Amino acid sequence: MSAQTSVTTVYQVSGMTCGHCEGAVSAELSGIDGVSSAKASAATGEVTVTSDAPLDEEKVRAAVDEAGYELVGKA
Repeated sequence: MSAQTSVTTVYQVSGMTCGHCEGAVSAELSGIDGVSSAKASAATGEVTVTSDAPLDEEKVRAAVDEAGYELVGKA
């Protein structure tokens, strides 16, 4: 068996201003099947997501929306 490779994608999210914002976005994105980590930065407005396969952008958009923020797109 070969080792599974992970996919890292950086998304631009608008509206994050603090650590609470980062936590909310990271938590929602971490709930998507296949996501192994999600790290948001209010300073850059970016979220780095590592998953076992490319993610459906609509699922990412829905998770960010659920957290109360807006997905701008891939950074």
